[in-house]
Amino acid sequence: MSNIAIRAATAADLDRITEIYADAVVHGTASYELEPPSRAEMGNRFDNLAAGGFPYLVAEKDGSVLGYAYAGPFRPRPAYRFVIEDSVYVAPEARGQGVGSLLMRALIETARAAGFRQIIAVIGDGHADSASVRLHEKLGFRHSGRLEGSGYKHGRWLDTVFMQLPLNGGAALPPDPDSLPERRFRGLKGN
Repeated sequence: MSNIAIRAATAADLDRITEIYADAVVHGTASYELEPPSRAEMGNRFDNLAAGGFPYLVAEKDGSVLGYAYAGPFRPRPAYRFVIEDSVYVAPEARGQGVGSLLMRALIETARAAGFRQIIAVIGDGHADSASVRLHEKLGFRHSGRLEGSGYKHGRWLDTVFMQLPLNGGAALPPDPDSLPERRFRGLKGN
């Protein structure tokens, strides 16, 4: 784990990111997509997040991408601008080696530095012993809801778990006018 570097993702990483996500879609239950998106679609998603200034990171070891994590808007309406939703995916051969934890810690710090106030984890197949639930618990996320039987994949019903981590004072402080979400909002409003 000590040779793993976390860095900002680039377009050059998208082939590998697409492979990692395709494996999660085909074999896993964390994503409720049923067919893996194309490389072009993954590129569009990446470009949209980058255009919004959202964090998108990869874990790399010896030139190979082992996993990735990003945060994007939780919901599109402007009052949600301080809330982001995280996603983290690790290549099958790298699971259980702490890659997800390294990625999530870096993602949290990047989101904190940008001035976001809440990170929401929307965890598909969120049973208590799922790796994603355990990871988010370890990082201080608290459970904030469950949608029972909200997805159907691989012949079974899946629950969706919501977890939440406050940042920068959460809801206890007013918005920071210099934060990324507030600067973006003012830019959209022409101020």
